[in-house]
Amino acid sequence: MNDNIAVGIIGIGTYVPDKIMTNKDLERIVDTSDEWIVERTGIRERRIAEPDMATSDLASRAAQKALEDAGVTAEEIDLIIVATATPDMFFPSVACLVQANLKANNAAAFDLAAGCSGFVYGLVTGSQFIKAGLYKKVLVVGAETLSRILDWSDRNTCVLFGDGAGAAVLAETAPGFGILGADLGADGSGGDLLKLPAGGSRNPATQETISQKMHFVHMNGNEVFKFAVKVMGEAAVKALDNAGLVATDVDCLIPHQANIRIIQSAAKRLKLPMDKVMVNVDKYGNTSAASIPIAFEEAVHSGKIKYGDIVVLVGFGAGLTWASAVIKWGKGADAIA
Repeated sequence: MNDNIAVGIIGIGTYVPDKIMTNKDLERIVDTSDEWIVERTGIRERRIAEPDMATSDLASRAAQKALEDAGVTAEEIDLIIVATATPDMFFPSVACLVQANLKANNAAAFDLAAGCSGFVYGLVTGSQFIKAGLYKKVLVVGAETLSRILDWSDRNTCVLFGDGAGAAVLAETAPGFGILGADLGADGSGGDLLKLPAGGSRNPATQETISQKMHFVHMNGNEVFKFAVKVMGEAAVKALDNAGLVATDVDCLIPHQANIRIIQSAAKRLKLPMDKVMVNVDKYGNTSAASIPIAFEEAVHSGKIKYGDIVVLVGFGAGLTWASAVIKWGKGADAIA
């Protein structure tokens, strides 16, 4: 392991489905209201994948854009990591399907399951392969089709989630840039608070599991909210400490886009004004592992993140998990071939 090697993002890309489902649309199918959803979550609309699109399709489109942004060919990718809670199927992995779609014939591939924290888990994991000297270029993707595992009669969950994908290419970068610090964690004792109970080895699919709606997201919203409010700020501070930085060094915070009140709480913990926080939960809802890369790409291409900025990514998710990373943004200008 060579800790002197700097690893950063040299390209980023996203894909969201064209279909928009607004809160007004939800009013027609479940007992809720636009006002209720906006007040409690900040969400106004979300994207829904077409019936013929699976997670690997969204992931592949985002990945292709990231490759183009990085100026890298698919054959140059050594490893593909896909973070997702909604794979096309148990196996093969989404990462293998993406590898085939991209024709990234030289890449190893695996999926990573850390819920909404997955993309940051993937960034940190991928960076270690490069620091170890095993690989030169790693593609990390966060992709979800959460609309397929929602109970559309449950107003407490169906209003929250959307579909989408975001991807990043990791490579060695100039000293002082890239991933400066990180913090990963988990509390498995909270696993029951956010889960999809059936379909695995514990509760294989039966007529009973289907009739009991066990193949949909089950969430204890109040407890997850309390966990998120506590852990988001703590994880961000730990990653900054790991990087030898403090909150006043932060130029932009990219939090997991789950709920505007959780985002505001994380900003408050870091004493950051909201104009330094990327928020797009109103447009996409909670896209789980895709949330942070979608927000990151939007912040970069809108000019909210500039060359040399200190950026903090932080999320929480099923598991329960949390993950944060501190990045000095340098993009491809400093990439080392």
